[in-house]
Amino acid sequence: QVQLVESGGGSVQAGGSLRLSCAASGDTSRTPCMGWFHQAPGQEREGVASICPSLGRIRYTDSVKDRFTISQDAAKNTIYLQMDTLQREDTGMYYCAAGLFLSLDHRFYNFWGQGTQVTVSS
Repeated sequence: QVQLVESGGGSVQAGGSLRLSCAASGDTSRTPCMGWFHQAPGQEREGVASICPSLGRIRYTDSVKDRFTISQDAAKNTIYLQMDTLQREDTGMYYCAAGLFLSLDHRFYNFWGQGTQVTVSS
C-alpha cells in the first residue's frame, strides 16, 4: 500500500503561483511513477503532469506546458507541482497519484491522495 498526502492548495489571483506537495509513504518501490491530476467542478479528472524519476521522464498536458513544473525530492519521498501564471480554468481539486507508468490517464494509477483545492480568481 502507498499513502499519499497533498498540501499547498489555496486561493490566488489569476497570474499568481502556488506550489503543491505530495508526500508518499508505504511501499513506494512498487510505484515508480507519480502524477498530478486536476478535476474542475462538474468535470472529469484529467492528467496534468507525470514523473518517473528512475526513468528520468516527465510528461505534461499541453495546457500547462511552460506554466507548471513537476519535480521530486527523493530524500523526502515527495513530489511537487509548481504552478505559475495560474488561470481561472486551473481552479479545482488537485490529486496526487502513484502508479507503474508515465501516463496522464488516471486509469494507470493505483493509489490516490485526498486532494487539495486550488481556486484562481480574476
